[in-house]
Parts: sequence; C-alpha cells; structure tokens
Amino acid sequence: MPLEKGDKVKIEYVGTLEDGTVFDSTEKAGEPLEFEVGSKIVLESFENEIIGMEEGDEKEFKLSPQDAYGEYTEGLTKELPKDQLPPDLEIEVGMILVMNLPDGVQIAAKIVEITDDVVKIDLNHPLAGKELNFKVKIVEIIT
Repeated sequence: MPLEKGDKVKIEYVGTLEDGTVFDSTEKAGEPLEFEVGSKIVLESFENEIIGMEEGDEKEFKLSPQDAYGEYTEGLTKELPKDQLPPDLEIEVGMILVMNLPDGVQIAAKIVEITDDVVKIDLNHPLAGKELNFKVKIVEIIT
C-alpha cells in the first residue's frame, strides 16, 4: 500500500549538502525515524516527496532552500549580553545555541562573534540558504 497522509512510517535517510557533507542521518541515531505523515515532525516538502512510496522503496530527491529552511537573510543577527548565558557554558564561535522563544518554540542560533561583554548570534536556521539532498528508504508503513 502506498504511503499516505495519516500513516505512521519508519524511514532510513541520509541528508547531505551540495558538497557531500552529511548534515543528518538515521545512521547517527542508530534507528529509523518514525513519524506520522502530516504531523509536521519533518518538513512538509519532505513529506510530499515520500507520499506514494511503498515499503522497501528507495528515493533520492533535492529540496531547494525555499522548500526547506528558507533563504539566508543577511542582518538576522542579535547581540546578547554575556551575562544572559549560563556562567558555566563554554562558548565559542560556530557553536549552536538552542534558544526558547516566549511562545515555547525553540530555535537554533549560531554564535558568530564573541567580545568581552557581548555574544553576537545569527538567527538564521543553520541550513538556511542551502539545497538539501536526501536519500530515503521506507522501512515500514504502519497503517
């Protein structure tokens, strides 16, 4: 039976950037990813690519920045006073901080600069502006 919205599915996947760098994979997690199609656990464009696949099917596809995490927006940075960060946190440029917004949503922010008093963070998603390549295998469809 083809995979459709509302089905639970177990998939194995590898996500790579244009240069071949792996940014995510189920191999890292050590087990397939299980989710309900349509539950917004993964990108909607990703779900659209796997709808209609059947158990055992494999597929490779590419998502444009617009279909993934959006274009990179210059100037989407913020300066945080260092004293707002946990005192025992060892910060460095390139480190990703997970920040909680007032509405409970969590976002990733990359540290781009550190001064004596301030930490400058980039609020773009770490994968913003990037084309994402996926290799997916449907392990199981749980209807």
